[in-house]
Amino acid sequence: MDTSDDLRFDRGDGTPGRLRRQLSRLLGMTSAQASRVASEALAPLGAHKAHFVVLAVLAEGGPASQSEIADRARIYRSDLVAVLNELAEGGWIVRAPDPADKRRNTITITDRGRGRLAEIEAVLDDVNDRVMAPLSEAERAQLFSLLGRVNAHLASGGGASPAP
Repeated sequence: MDTSDDLRFDRGDGTPGRLRRQLSRLLGMTSAQASRVASEALAPLGAHKAHFVVLAVLAEGGPASQSEIADRARIYRSDLVAVLNELAEGGWIVRAPDPADKRRNTITITDRGRGRLAEIEAVLDDVNDRVMAPLSEAERAQLFSLLGRVNAHLASGGGASPAP
């Protein structure tokens, strides 16, 4: 199992310069550490990041089909079923036949689910604060802005390899 030391990007003179210059390596290792911190913080609640994502999608976008949730949340449809089952067991969502199409279900967040969302969000806000502790508020905003721009660039095909 990876420990935070295993995931350190730079170990000083022990890290070759070529490795220190690789953005994908830095982002991957930072992401793995941040994910570990978030998972550990959510564990006492019996929650997962996917619970937060689905509840947030439903709270902000309203009731939706499983397919719509998968698209909005960017969760694989095969993974979404297990997440929805867990959320339904907790009473945080309800499934009901779609009045417009009886072949599919509409998923809706419950009042209890809105409370759960707030509980998870508070934990994740604390995680964000701990992860970004070395940064000022301005630096945090700048980091989100810069990473958002890089992500948008890559999503639009900007990082694709040229055709042979």
